[in-house]
Amino acid sequence: MKFRVTCPIVVLGLGGTRCLGALFDGPVEVLNRTYDFIIVGAGAGGGVMASRLSEDPRIRVLLVEAGGSDFLNLNLSVPGFAPSLPGSQFDWNFTTVPQAGLNDRVINYPRGFVLGGSTSINQMAFNRGTKDDYDRWARVTGDDGWSWDKLYPFVKGLDRITPPADHHNTTGEFDPEVHDHGLLPVSLTGFPLPTDDMVIETTAQLPDQFPFNLDCNSGDAVGVSWSQSTILRGHRVSSATSYLAWSFNRSNLDVVVNTHVTKVLPVGFEGNQPVMRGVQLSQSADGLTHTLTATKEVILCAGAVKTPHILMLSGIGDAAHLSSMGIKPLVDLPAVGQNLQDHPYLRLAWFVNSTNTLDNIARNATLAAQVLAQWQANGTGPLSLGGGTQRGFLRINDSDSFFASLGTSDPSAGPTSAHYEFITRNGFGATRLSLPAEGHFFSLTIAVISPTARGNITLASPNPFDAPLINPNLLGTPTDLAIMRSAIRAARAFVAAPAWAGYILDEFGPSANAHTNAELDAYSRENADTIDHPVGSVAMGKGEKGALEPDLRVKGTVGLRVVDASAFPFIISGHTQGPTYILAERAAALVRDSLDKA
Repeated sequence: MKFRVTCPIVVLGLGGTRCLGALFDGPVEVLNRTYDFIIVGAGAGGGVMASRLSEDPRIRVLLVEAGGSDFLNLNLSVPGFAPSLPGSQFDWNFTTVPQAGLNDRVINYPRGFVLGGSTSINQMAFNRGTKDDYDRWARVTGDDGWSWDKLYPFVKGLDRITPPADHHNTTGEFDPEVHDHGLLPVSLTGFPLPTDDMVIETTAQLPDQFPFNLDCNSGDAVGVSWSQSTILRGHRVSSATSYLAWSFNRSNLDVVVNTHVTKVLPVGFEGNQPVMRGVQLSQSADGLTHTLTATKEVILCAGAVKTPHILMLSGIGDAAHLSSMGIKPLVDLPAVGQNLQDHPYLRLAWFVNSTNTLDNIARNATLAAQVLAQWQANGTGPLSLGGGTQRGFLRINDSDSFFASLGTSDPSAGPTSAHYEFITRNGFGATRLSLPAEGHFFSLTIAVISPTARGNITLASPNPFDAPLINPNLLGTPTDLAIMRSAIRAARAFVAAPAWAGYILDEFGPSANAHTNAELDAYSRENADTIDHPVGSVAMGKGEKGALEPDLRVKGTVGLRVVDASAFPFIISGHTQGPTYILAERAAALVRDSLDKA
């Protein structure tokens, strides 16, 4: 069924009159159409690829999304509602296998299941990554085009800083020289909090450990910065409300929702390499199966869980594993599903000497209704806040000796990249505890941002509607535990600065009793979780360690490319939606260049 919905936030987002065009609620109406490119997945990678490739009116593009089209749902649009989205209708609702590093706990593993993918359900943090992050990509891929300097036109051209929801003067909160006028609106925090001045004052009081960084997106992320978020006028910005919104009115772009790509199919061979330009489509496990063929390429943008899943179901992966599942190997590519990386996190909370915290909203239904009415009226108020007002990307002091004492080398990409992250919140935060009935809180989210652990994605069965086995191996190495210990101790040092005197009272909960290495490790294993940044499971790289060529083509195939976070050879030392957009911008340029040369 073809349908049309109006798109008021698209008008907000683009400052123009564009609106949402036609969508297909299933594949039947597109089966007799011809497409040059079939793009699988409408997250950051798929949104960019569909938008950029359809800029050429001669190129016909089909974008296929397994989830629905309700990307303007209130729960998605309100930044403050983001914590309610995992486990909702907009989530694939994956879970991991028992995590050895987390006391064998099984944890939820949120991934976006709607137009916009995970950009529609994330915490909206916008980080680009660092110079050292991308220079490491260039080294391990052998392609200087992935270096910071060569990528910089894509990096700087991606976003544009827009006024915050409250339109306050943002001078001194970011560096306008490192931003441009891209399709992705980004803003600074639009609701002031009483802890803001204390955070910034701490950077002046303890500059050696917690330096102020004017803009963490300059290529050097180290320090404490004001948060930049994919929020415009108090509304979430996703790939659907930005890149896709700009493209929906194009007659050469079709979008199909509620449709799974269950595998990619060979349509022939070039030499001994299969030409993978076909896709198999279905809407349910017991529904009809359809096939469709692209004239040029199939581009997988399904994310770090589903992209390797689809490849393995298609016979592309480790031959022994595929055979054990009853799948005939088509391309023996053991790197598919390996190298999975993620950022483990936990939270610490402190009682505070104040009643002016965000805790009031969670406890008072009348107040909650009032702040929602305020947001609905003009996009302002506390619900315009993203995942945190300030972020610290920080390195362990004397890191060389620290890691040498562990018998290992520094896992970060270099001096511009952090080992761990802080995210501030003027309210309660915990991974496994609910807000207490009484008390007011300040909390810090703490993440290991340069992890050493590696996990994998494997098949649970050959049924495409069975979720794969997901093992991010969180806190799976002694080094990651040591970084988390160091981060916890640094968090305590942060709130012990003079700026917090009279405000911070006692540390809340079980963490308050964790001080020795063993106690901190036990607390971390019992309370850590994923910050939802899976990457690297179909990585670029040389030799057997890489599943992709540097131009993102799947090794051993023709006509098949991957453009999503699964392609990262190393996780970025920051939140991953920005780097996925950046990767996709370069990927679109690579595809266009290949067409020009054909």
